[in-house]
Amino acid sequence: MKKGLRLLFCISMLVSCSSSNTNNSMDDNNSSEWSIPIQDVLDGGPGRDGIPALENPNLINVSEVTFLADSDLVIGYKNGDDVRAYPHVILDWHEIINDNVGATSVAITYCPLTGTGIGWNRVINGAETTFGVSGLLYNTNLIPFDRATGSNWSQILNESVNGDLIGSKAAIVPLLETTWGVWKTLYPDSKVVSTNTGFSRTYGTSPYGDYNTNNTRFLFPVEKDSRLPLKERVYAVINGSKAKAYRFSDFSQGVVVKDNFEGNNYLVVGNANFILAFLLDADTENLDFTYIYDDTELMLEDNEGNVWNVFGEAVSGSRMGQLLKPAVAFKGFWFSIPAFYSTEIYSN
Repeated sequence: MKKGLRLLFCISMLVSCSSSNTNNSMDDNNSSEWSIPIQDVLDGGPGRDGIPALENPNLINVSEVTFLADSDLVIGYKNGDDVRAYPHVILDWHEIINDNVGATSVAITYCPLTGTGIGWNRVINGAETTFGVSGLLYNTNLIPFDRATGSNWSQILNESVNGDLIGSKAAIVPLLETTWGVWKTLYPDSKVVSTNTGFSRTYGTSPYGDYNTNNTRFLFPVEKDSRLPLKERVYAVINGSKAKAYRFSDFSQGVVVKDNFEGNNYLVVGNANFILAFLLDADTENLDFTYIYDDTELMLEDNEGNVWNVFGEAVSGSRMGQLLKPAVAFKGFWFSIPAFYSTEIYSN
Protein backbone atom coordinates (compact mmCIF):
# COMPACT_ATOMS: atom_id res chain seq x y z
CA MET A 1 0.00 0.00 0.00
CA LYS A 2 2.79 2.41 0.91
CA LYS A 3 4.56 1.68 -2.38
CA GLY A 4 1.40 2.46 -4.34
CA LEU A 5 0.90 5.73 -2.51
CA ARG A 6 4.52 6.68 -3.15
CA LEU A 7 4.11 6.07 -6.89
CA LEU A 8 1.00 8.23 -6.97
CA PHE A 9 2.85 10.98 -5.13
CA CYS A 10 5.79 10.77 -7.56
CA ILE A 11 3.49 11.04 -10.55
CA SER A 12 1.63 13.99 -9.07
CA MET A 13 4.91 15.75 -8.45
CA LEU A 14 6.24 15.23 -11.98
CA VAL A 15 3.18 15.47 -14.21
CA SER A 16 -0.27 16.93 -14.19
CA CYS A 17 -3.08 15.64 -16.35
CA SER A 18 -4.20 19.21 -16.90
CA SER A 19 -4.05 20.35 -20.53
CA SER A 20 -3.65 23.96 -19.50
CA ASN A 21 -0.94 25.83 -21.36
CA THR A 22 -1.08 29.11 -19.47
CA ASN A 23 1.06 28.50 -16.39
CA ASN A 24 4.51 29.85 -15.56
CA SER A 25 6.20 27.47 -17.99
CA MET A 26 4.53 29.24 -20.89
CA ASP A 27 5.11 32.68 -19.34
CA ASP A 28 8.86 32.00 -19.29
CA ASN A 29 9.01 31.83 -23.09
CA ASN A 30 10.70 34.75 -24.79
CA SER A 31 8.45 34.76 -27.86
CA SER A 32 4.80 34.10 -28.62
CA GLU A 33 5.68 32.57 -32.00
CA TRP A 34 5.79 28.79 -32.19
CA SER A 35 6.59 26.59 -35.18
CA ILE A 36 4.32 23.86 -33.81
CA PRO A 37 0.61 24.25 -33.01
CA ILE A 38 0.45 26.30 -29.80
CA GLN A 39 -2.80 24.58 -28.80
CA ASP A 40 -0.91 21.28 -28.68
CA VAL A 41 1.83 22.58 -26.38
CA LEU A 42 0.67 21.32 -23.00
CA ASP A 43 1.71 22.07 -19.45
CA GLY A 44 3.24 19.00 -17.85
CA GLY A 45 2.85 20.38 -14.33
CA PRO A 46 6.24 20.94 -12.65
CA GLY A 47 7.10 24.21 -14.44
CA ARG A 48 10.45 25.30 -15.82
CA ASP A 49 13.27 23.51 -13.98
CA GLY A 50 10.69 21.73 -11.83
CA ILE A 51 12.39 18.56 -13.09
CA PRO A 52 16.04 19.41 -12.46
CA ALA A 53 18.50 18.69 -15.25
CA LEU A 54 21.98 17.58 -14.21
CA GLU A 55 25.26 19.20 -15.15
CA ASN A 56 28.68 17.51 -15.15
CA PRO A 57 27.33 14.61 -13.07
CA ASN A 58 29.30 12.54 -10.60
CA LEU A 59 30.84 9.50 -12.29
CA ILE A 60 31.83 6.12 -10.90
CA ASN A 61 33.48 2.99 -12.30
CA VAL A 62 31.50 0.04 -13.63
CA SER A 63 32.77 -2.05 -10.73
CA GLU A 64 31.25 0.41 -8.25
CA VAL A 65 27.71 0.23 -9.66
CA THR A 66 25.30 -1.51 -7.32
CA PHE A 67 22.02 0.20 -8.27
CA LEU A 68 21.49 -1.32 -11.73
CA ALA A 69 20.08 -4.69 -12.75
CA ASP A 70 21.38 -6.28 -15.93
CA SER A 71 18.02 -5.60 -17.62
CA ASP A 72 18.03 -1.88 -16.82
CA LEU A 73 18.54 0.38 -19.83
CA VAL A 74 21.45 2.77 -20.21
CA ILE A 75 22.43 5.29 -22.87
CA GLY A 76 26.09 5.14 -23.86
CA TYR A 77 28.36 7.72 -25.48
CA LYS A 78 31.96 7.33 -26.63
CA ASN A 79 34.36 10.13 -27.52
CA GLY A 80 37.81 8.67 -28.13
CA ASP A 81 38.85 6.85 -24.97
CA ASP A 82 36.24 8.63 -22.86
CA VAL A 83 33.25 6.28 -22.62
CA ARG A 84 30.23 6.99 -20.40
CA ALA A 85 26.90 5.42 -19.53
CA TYR A 86 23.79 7.37 -18.52
CA PRO A 87 21.26 5.09 -16.79
CA HIS A 88 17.55 5.37 -17.48
CA VAL A 89 16.84 5.08 -13.76
CA ILE A 90 18.51 8.49 -13.30
CA LEU A 91 17.22 10.02 -16.52
CA ASP A 92 13.66 9.05 -15.49
CA TRP A 93 13.95 11.71 -12.79
CA HIS A 94 16.11 14.35 -14.49
CA GLU A 95 15.44 13.92 -18.25
CA ILE A 96 18.51 15.95 -19.30
CA ILE A 97 22.17 15.52 -18.38
CA ASN A 98 24.56 18.24 -19.57
CA ASP A 99 28.06 16.83 -19.75
CA ASN A 100 31.50 17.45 -21.21
CA VAL A 101 33.03 14.34 -22.73
CA GLY A 102 36.48 15.01 -24.08
CA ALA A 103 36.23 18.18 -26.12
CA THR A 104 32.52 17.67 -26.84
CA SER A 105 29.74 19.42 -24.93
CA VAL A 106 26.77 17.08 -24.94
CA ALA A 107 23.22 17.06 -23.68
CA ILE A 108 21.80 13.58 -23.09
CA THR A 109 18.05 14.15 -23.39
CA TYR A 110 15.55 11.49 -22.38
CA CYS A 111 11.77 11.67 -22.32
CA PRO A 112 10.22 8.99 -20.10
CA LEU A 113 6.80 9.51 -21.71
CA THR A 114 7.97 8.73 -25.25
CA GLY A 115 10.96 6.55 -24.30
CA THR A 116 13.25 8.60 -26.55
CA GLY A 117 16.92 9.12 -25.74
CA ILE A 118 18.66 11.62 -28.06
CA GLY A 119 22.07 13.26 -27.78
CA TRP A 120 22.67 16.90 -28.75
CA ASN A 121 25.84 18.91 -29.13
CA ARG A 122 25.45 21.86 -26.75
CA VAL A 123 27.28 24.28 -29.03
CA ILE A 124 24.50 26.18 -30.80
CA ASN A 125 25.42 28.80 -33.39
CA GLY A 126 29.00 28.75 -32.14
CA ALA A 127 28.15 29.30 -28.46
CA GLU A 128 27.97 26.67 -25.72
CA THR A 129 24.80 26.42 -23.69
CA THR A 130 23.12 24.02 -21.30
CA PHE A 131 19.62 22.62 -21.56
CA GLY A 132 16.90 22.44 -18.92
CA VAL A 133 13.42 20.90 -18.69
CA SER A 134 10.75 23.45 -19.59
CA GLY A 135 7.83 21.55 -18.07
CA LEU A 136 6.05 21.68 -21.42
CA LEU A 137 5.16 18.81 -23.74
CA TYR A 138 4.32 18.46 -27.41
CA ASN A 139 2.74 15.18 -28.51
CA THR A 140 3.53 14.01 -24.97
CA ASN A 141 7.26 14.57 -25.69
CA LEU A 142 9.84 16.56 -23.77
CA ILE A 143 10.40 20.23 -24.63
CA PRO A 144 13.86 21.26 -23.40
CA PHE A 145 14.95 24.90 -23.26
CA ASP A 146 18.42 26.30 -23.73
CA ARG A 147 19.66 28.56 -20.97
CA ALA A 148 21.55 30.92 -23.27
CA THR A 149 18.44 32.27 -25.00
CA GLY A 150 15.49 30.66 -23.23
CA SER A 151 14.36 29.15 -26.53
CA ASN A 152 12.22 26.02 -26.40
CA TRP A 153 13.11 22.90 -28.38
CA SER A 154 11.29 19.77 -29.49
CA GLN A 155 13.32 16.73 -28.52
CA ILE A 156 12.01 14.38 -31.19
CA LEU A 157 12.14 17.06 -33.90
CA ASN A 158 15.70 18.05 -32.82
CA GLU A 159 14.71 21.65 -33.42
CA SER A 160 13.99 24.91 -31.63
CA VAL A 161 10.25 25.53 -31.89
CA ASN A 162 9.97 28.81 -29.97
CA GLY A 163 12.20 31.75 -29.07
CA ASP A 164 15.20 33.49 -30.57
CA LEU A 165 16.54 30.25 -32.06
CA ILE A 166 13.27 29.11 -33.64
CA GLY A 167 14.02 26.87 -36.63
CA SER A 168 17.57 26.07 -35.50
CA LYS A 169 18.59 22.42 -35.53
CA ALA A 170 20.61 20.63 -32.87
CA ALA A 171 23.63 18.64 -34.05
CA ILE A 172 22.98 15.01 -33.17
CA VAL A 173 25.48 13.15 -31.01
CA PRO A 174 25.45 9.38 -31.74
CA LEU A 175 24.42 7.24 -28.80
CA LEU A 176 24.11 3.52 -28.05
CA GLU A 177 21.11 2.52 -25.97
CA THR A 178 21.16 -1.00 -24.55
CA THR A 179 20.87 -2.95 -21.32
CA TRP A 180 23.28 -2.54 -18.44
CA GLY A 181 24.27 -6.19 -18.78
CA VAL A 182 25.35 -5.65 -22.39
CA TRP A 183 26.98 -2.27 -21.76
CA LYS A 184 29.21 -3.39 -18.89
CA THR A 185 30.39 -6.30 -21.04
CA LEU A 186 31.10 -4.01 -23.99
CA TYR A 187 32.83 -1.31 -21.95
CA PRO A 188 33.92 -2.65 -18.53
CA ASP A 189 36.26 0.34 -18.06
CA SER A 190 33.68 3.02 -18.83
CA LYS A 191 32.37 5.61 -16.40
CA VAL A 192 28.77 5.62 -15.19
CA VAL A 193 26.63 8.45 -13.85
CA SER A 194 26.06 7.73 -10.17
CA THR A 195 23.00 8.25 -7.99
CA ASN A 196 24.97 10.86 -6.05
CA THR A 197 23.24 13.65 -7.94
CA GLY A 198 22.67 16.13 -5.15
CA PHE A 199 18.94 15.37 -5.26
CA SER A 200 16.87 13.01 -3.14
CA ARG A 201 15.08 10.67 -5.55
CA THR A 202 14.01 7.03 -5.42
CA TYR A 203 16.26 5.98 -8.32
CA GLY A 204 15.21 2.60 -9.60
CA THR A 205 11.52 3.24 -8.92
CA SER A 206 9.84 4.77 -11.95
CA PRO A 207 7.90 7.94 -11.20
CA TYR A 208 5.36 6.75 -13.80
CA GLY A 209 4.57 3.29 -12.46
CA ASP A 210 3.73 0.78 -15.22
CA TYR A 211 3.55 3.45 -17.93
CA ASN A 212 6.40 1.90 -19.99
CA THR A 213 4.63 -1.42 -20.43
CA ASN A 214 0.95 -0.49 -20.29
CA ASN A 215 -0.23 0.08 -23.86
CA THR A 216 -3.46 1.72 -22.75
CA ARG A 217 -2.01 4.14 -20.19
CA PHE A 218 -1.26 7.66 -21.41
CA LEU A 219 -0.96 10.81 -19.33
CA PHE A 220 -1.46 13.27 -22.19
CA PRO A 221 -3.36 13.17 -25.49
CA VAL A 222 -1.47 12.04 -28.58
CA GLU A 223 -2.51 10.46 -31.87
CA LYS A 224 -2.10 6.69 -31.74
CA ASP A 225 -1.04 4.54 -34.69
CA SER A 226 -2.27 0.97 -34.18
CA ARG A 227 0.06 -0.73 -36.68
CA LEU A 228 2.29 -1.83 -33.78
CA PRO A 229 1.78 -2.11 -30.01
CA LEU A 230 1.89 1.49 -28.82
CA LYS A 231 4.64 1.04 -26.21
CA GLU A 232 6.79 -1.33 -28.26
CA ARG A 233 10.35 -0.01 -28.39
CA VAL A 234 11.49 0.54 -31.97
CA TYR A 235 14.51 2.11 -33.63
CA ALA A 236 13.68 4.99 -35.95
CA VAL A 237 15.81 6.44 -38.75
CA ILE A 238 14.84 10.03 -39.57
CA ASN A 239 15.10 11.69 -42.98
CA GLY A 240 13.50 15.13 -43.17
CA SER A 241 9.81 14.80 -42.31
CA LYS A 242 9.80 11.03 -42.68
CA ALA A 243 10.90 8.11 -40.53
CA LYS A 244 11.48 4.40 -40.92
CA ALA A 245 10.94 2.16 -37.91
CA TYR A 246 12.88 -1.04 -37.29
CA ARG A 247 11.57 -3.67 -34.88
CA PHE A 248 13.90 -5.52 -32.55
CA SER A 249 12.15 -8.78 -33.38
CA ASP A 250 13.57 -8.50 -36.92
CA PHE A 251 17.13 -8.26 -35.58
CA SER A 252 17.00 -10.75 -32.72
CA GLN A 253 19.55 -13.16 -34.23
CA GLY A 254 22.01 -10.46 -35.27
CA VAL A 255 21.34 -8.86 -38.64
CA VAL A 256 23.06 -6.47 -41.06
CA VAL A 257 20.78 -4.67 -43.52
CA LYS A 258 21.57 -2.28 -46.34
CA ASP A 259 18.43 -0.24 -46.78
CA ASN A 260 17.44 2.65 -49.02
CA PHE A 261 15.18 5.24 -47.49
CA GLU A 262 14.16 8.50 -49.11
CA GLY A 263 17.07 8.36 -51.53
CA ASN A 264 19.74 7.64 -48.92
CA ASN A 265 21.56 4.36 -48.37
CA TYR A 266 21.76 3.16 -44.79
CA LEU A 267 23.56 0.37 -43.00
CA VAL A 268 21.34 -0.89 -40.19
CA VAL A 269 22.81 -3.45 -37.81
CA GLY A 270 21.65 -4.89 -34.52
CA ASN A 271 20.43 -7.70 -32.34
CA ALA A 272 17.87 -8.19 -29.59
CA ASN A 273 19.60 -5.62 -27.38
CA PHE A 274 20.50 -2.73 -29.66
CA ILE A 275 20.12 -1.42 -33.21
CA LEU A 276 22.37 1.16 -34.87
CA ALA A 277 22.22 2.89 -38.25
CA PHE A 278 24.85 4.56 -40.39
CA LEU A 279 24.52 6.71 -43.50
CA LEU A 280 26.52 5.22 -46.35
CA ASP A 281 28.27 7.46 -48.88
CA ALA A 282 30.22 6.98 -52.10
CA ASP A 283 33.22 5.77 -50.08
CA THR A 284 31.38 3.11 -48.05
CA GLU A 285 28.23 2.08 -49.90
CA ASN A 286 30.06 -0.59 -51.94
CA LEU A 287 31.54 -2.29 -48.90
CA ASP A 288 30.05 -5.65 -47.92
CA PHE A 289 29.56 -5.90 -44.15
CA THR A 290 29.34 -9.04 -42.05
CA TYR A 291 27.95 -9.18 -38.51
CA ILE A 292 30.65 -10.44 -36.10
CA TYR A 293 29.35 -9.22 -32.74
CA ASP A 294 30.43 -11.58 -29.94
CA ASP A 295 29.78 -9.63 -26.72
CA THR A 296 32.76 -7.34 -27.32
CA GLU A 297 32.62 -3.89 -28.88
CA LEU A 298 33.49 -5.34 -32.30
CA MET A 299 30.41 -5.46 -34.50
CA LEU A 300 31.23 -5.59 -38.24
CA GLU A 301 33.85 -6.80 -40.66
CA ASP A 302 33.89 -5.69 -44.29
CA ASN A 303 35.16 -7.32 -47.46
CA GLU A 304 38.38 -5.29 -47.25
CA GLY A 305 39.21 -6.87 -43.89
CA ASN A 306 38.39 -3.79 -41.79
CA VAL A 307 36.78 -4.35 -38.38
CA TRP A 308 34.31 -1.80 -37.02
CA ASN A 309 33.02 -1.33 -33.46
CA VAL A 310 29.50 -0.55 -32.26
CA PHE A 311 30.07 3.20 -32.62
CA GLY A 312 31.07 2.82 -36.26
CA GLU A 313 34.81 3.22 -35.72
CA ALA A 314 37.23 1.18 -37.81
CA VAL A 315 39.53 -0.33 -35.19
CA SER A 316 41.71 -2.40 -37.52
CA GLY A 317 42.48 -2.70 -41.20
CA SER A 318 43.40 -0.17 -43.87
CA ARG A 319 40.57 2.12 -42.79
CA MET A 320 41.60 2.15 -39.12
CA GLY A 321 40.46 5.40 -37.49
CA GLN A 322 37.75 6.04 -40.08
CA LEU A 323 34.20 6.62 -38.86
CA LEU A 324 30.97 5.49 -40.46
CA LYS A 325 28.63 8.47 -40.59
CA PRO A 326 25.91 8.02 -37.96
CA ALA A 327 22.34 8.31 -39.19
CA VAL A 328 19.87 10.62 -37.49
CA ALA A 329 18.19 7.90 -35.49
CA PHE A 330 16.96 7.03 -32.01
CA LYS A 331 15.04 4.46 -30.01
CA GLY A 332 11.57 5.16 -28.61
CA PHE A 333 8.07 3.91 -28.01
CA TRP A 334 6.36 3.15 -31.33
CA PHE A 335 3.52 5.65 -30.82
CA SER A 336 5.97 8.55 -30.57
CA ILE A 337 7.42 8.14 -34.07
CA PRO A 338 4.29 8.56 -36.27
CA ALA A 339 3.14 11.32 -33.90
CA PHE A 340 5.98 13.43 -35.38
CA TYR A 341 6.93 11.85 -38.71
CA SER A 342 5.28 10.15 -41.65
CA THR A 343 6.47 6.65 -40.77
CA GLU A 344 6.97 3.41 -42.63
CA ILE A 345 7.87 0.13 -40.97
CA TYR A 346 10.79 -1.93 -42.21
CA SER A 347 9.88 -5.40 -43.45
CA ASN A 348 12.39 -8.11 -44.18
